[in-house]
Order: sequence, then structure tokens, then C-alpha cells
Amino acid sequence: MPTSTLTRTLLAGAIASAFATNAVASADELPTFDGELSGFEYAYPVERFDFSSQGQDMQMAYLDVQPEEGSANGRTMVLMHGKNFCAGTWEGTIEVLVNEGYRVIAPDQIGFCKSTKPEHYQFSFHQLATNTQALLDELGAQDVTVMGHSMGGMLATRFALMYPEATEQLVLVNPVGLEDWKALGVPYQSIDDGYQSELETTAEGIRDYQQSTYYVDTWEPEYDRWVEMLAGMYEGEDGELVAWNQALTSDMVFTQPVVYEFSELEVPTLLLIGEQDNTAIGKGRASEDVQEILGHYDELGEKTRDAIPDATLVSFPELGHSPQIQAPERFHEALLENLDL
Repeated sequence: MPTSTLTRTLLAGAIASAFATNAVASADELPTFDGELSGFEYAYPVERFDFSSQGQDMQMAYLDVQPEEGSANGRTMVLMHGKNFCAGTWEGTIEVLVNEGYRVIAPDQIGFCKSTKPEHYQFSFHQLATNTQALLDELGAQDVTVMGHSMGGMLATRFALMYPEATEQLVLVNPVGLEDWKALGVPYQSIDDGYQSELETTAEGIRDYQQSTYYVDTWEPEYDRWVEMLAGMYEGEDGELVAWNQALTSDMVFTQPVVYEFSELEVPTLLLIGEQDNTAIGKGRASEDVQEILGHYDELGEKTRDAIPDATLVSFPELGHSPQIQAPERFHEALLENLDL
């Protein structure tokens, strides 16, 4: 585990990161950020929720954006970011929802972005859901619609399973966890090996991975902001702690599948799926035969819809892992059309 004296002497032979490919060193002009992403500005004011968890003082950063007076529709949306994303990455969606009268709450989960990154923590989706519910209690937010993207889809599913009475609707945007990678043949990677791999993360590697997976081999200049956000934390003064938390949360994603519990969801669920997505955690560690069967979102979307008792599927055949960023107008039109009113 990381300490202030950790060095990077064990990098050779590291296994490729589950969520970002490795590449040569980033450019000299890359901005750097500390472990709480200081200096990287979100589009909306960041607030802090202080609480205690597992015997430690924690601080959860969050956005709480209210509609203009007189335009509120009385509904609250809670947005859950993915592993390579932050609350700030939702900025386009927040603007659309607030203009439609929604109150929008978007936390940075513990271990991510502007929130606390503990050296010792039992990461689980149950714990992160509990933390989120504590935040909502603090803010007096009840009867929420929960929308999760990527890893946030796994968390949003867990939240809806734990708090069905508080969840009006569940929205899943290209969630990971629609299949059990370990059961399908992906070898387990230890946290120590994952940590060594995370230490090798670079801006170029992040960009290459996002281009091929998130945006279907396309790229727009505005995507660079999100690459700099991630890479800047790895390159900053707390880079080792950032990498350690990323390794811990990668283990959480790999070892805590929610796919077996979709049939237990009691809330209306909307699936928004870019079918060109090919995300499969740890796919690079698997044999070629196993790799071929993983990450087929055109099939996984339909399979998941059929597994959830009350589910609606909206597919985007030519989009990738992040349809809300790649084609925001189409995505938000489909989102608003299918939110329960």
C-alpha cells in the first residue's frame, strides 16, 4: 500500500490497467493536480459533505444544482459517475436537467476526484451507496431518480436494490457489470499488481483508451479536458495515493458483480446503451478466445432489459461508452423522453 516514501521501482512487467491503457510519458505541458483535484474547475460550485466512515473522517465533494425559482418540477436526479469520470463530467447533462426543472445532485464518490482518498478503506458498492444515502439525508433529498454511467451504473443498481423506497427510477448509461468477467474467464489481478499497473498510467494511454472505447475511434477537442483531469491527478503530488485508490476500486468492480441481481430490481429502469461500446474489465488479461465473447453491448443491452422486470431499452447503434458526451443532443432527447413524469 502507498506511503509517503513509496517509489516506482517495480513498474516493469506490470499488467495493463483495467480502465486505461499504458503509454509513453505525458507531454510536459500537462497540468497536474493534487489528490483532491484542486485547480480543476467544475462548471458548478463544489460543496463538501463531512462524515465518518469506517472509523475515518471523510469528505465527499458534490454538486447540488437547483433550477431557477419558479421552474422546479419537484424532482431530484442523483448522478453517479464512472471510474474514469467525475461529478464534473456530467456538466452537459446537469445543464439539460436543471433547465427542465430538476434539482441535480452529483457526488464525487470516496476514492475519486475531489473527494477523500483513504489509504485504508473497505471499498464496496454497498458502502458507496450508504455514503450516498447519507449525503441525500443531509441534503433532505427524498424520492430520487438515480442515473449511473459506467461503474456508476453498478453503484446506481446497488443503490436501487438497497433503497427501493427512495428510488423513483433507475437510469443506466452504458453500465459496466452487465456480465461477470471473472466467471467468463478473465483472470483475477491482485490489488498489488493493479497498483503497479495504475502507476504507469499516462495521458496518452488514457486518450487512446477513451478514443477506442468511449468515442468509437473519433475524437473532438473538448474531450481533452477529461483526459487532463484524470492524467493530472496521476502526475501530481499525490499520484501514488490516486493510483492506490484506483487499484482498490478496480478490485471492487471486478469482484462485486451486480448482474445476478437485476431480476430483484423493484423500480422502473431505463437503459441508455451505446452499442459500439466494448468495455470489459480485465479483458487484456484474458485469452483471445475469452476476449472475443466479452463486451458486446449490442447484445448485453437487450439481455439486461430482459432480466429487469420493468425495463426500457434505448439503443444508440453507432455510439460508444459515453453517449452523453459523444452525442449529447441525441442522448438528452432520449433521456427526457423516457424519464417517468
